[in-house]
Amino acid sequence: MISGRLPNGRNVRLDVAEGRIVAVEEIAGKAGSDEPLLSAGFVDLQLNGYGGIDFNDPATSPEEIIEAVRLVRRTGVTAFCATIITGGRVETERCIANLLAAVRISDEAARAIVGLHIEGPYISPEDGPRGAHPREHVRPPDWDEFHHWQDLAGGMIRIVTLSPEWPEANGFIAKAATSGVIVAIGHTAATPAQIAGAVAAGATMSTHLGNGSHAKIDRHPNYIWEQLAEDRLQASFIVDGHHLPPSVVKCFIRGKTPERSILVTDAIAAAGLPAGRYRLGPVEVEVTPQRRVNLPGTPYLAGSVLEMNDAIAMTVAYAGVSLDEAIQMATVNPARILGLDAEIGRIAVGARADLLTLDWNPEAIKLNCQELSVY
Repeated sequence: MISGRLPNGRNVRLDVAEGRIVAVEEIAGKAGSDEPLLSAGFVDLQLNGYGGIDFNDPATSPEEIIEAVRLVRRTGVTAFCATIITGGRVETERCIANLLAAVRISDEAARAIVGLHIEGPYISPEDGPRGAHPREHVRPPDWDEFHHWQDLAGGMIRIVTLSPEWPEANGFIAKAATSGVIVAIGHTAATPAQIAGAVAAGATMSTHLGNGSHAKIDRHPNYIWEQLAEDRLQASFIVDGHHLPPSVVKCFIRGKTPERSILVTDAIAAAGLPAGRYRLGPVEVEVTPQRRVNLPGTPYLAGSVLEMNDAIAMTVAYAGVSLDEAIQMATVNPARILGLDAEIGRIAVGARADLLTLDWNPEAIKLNCQELSVY
């Protein structure tokens, strides 16, 4: 039996068997402060690597990927979508194969890697919206190519991020959505009409809204406002103090609402490592002492070294939401858009016993977590 208090104030006792929660008993009365603060494991829809291990490097071995799974669990992330950014066809296929091999040989990897997120190559070719994605590999949506990748992945591709500015986009979106893949708008220079067309075709998410954009855009209308106002789009946010200023985080989450907001790290292999020069696939990036990741010599961001426990803490501080609401953005909401909310992201009967104890210090804006090894 495991007893503790939930971030919403409930005091509970959990019964766990064979890696599942088999009973949740609510204990009457106010939760005591001496009871451990409990949470479901965090779910990250956008993880490019961790601890020096790059999912975008075709040379990364399955054993290294398994080690990344173990390392990232220290930050509370017990389930994630391994993310592959824009690259050549052969390189992308090798990266998919590496991830699939890790899942096949390791129960740990199979439990943690709940899907793949293909971020590109069907994005805007323009500087700014393209971000750190290599221009030479950006190309129009190609359903035959994507379907081939899905076959190689054994159906594990759960999310594809693209820009609807391509003439081929809406047809691709409709096919992907019909096949059960989440289509996310991101790295885009699309017009409001193109955003609306993508949503009508089946897009349901915005990838790291407010980033992957021009440094300067029209005040209105623009592709950020259009996505923010579209209630059929859920939106992910990188809350690391670099990608979005605190005031923007507050406005975006208030506009999108906590129910339609998802926290992601977009962490690259340099996450968990000190400042220095690293690689994201074929691209060299620089991690500054302030923990900002840039393309060297430019103002352009190139992923992050954010950890999910810190994203939750900063979201509470920046957006004025409760700890419970911020945790939902890193658990329930991402699990729900994946269609896995009965399995992960919740403390509920039948869910996986991916459980964390939390130590929350609001004055220091610090959330520490420890995984409970109960499976």
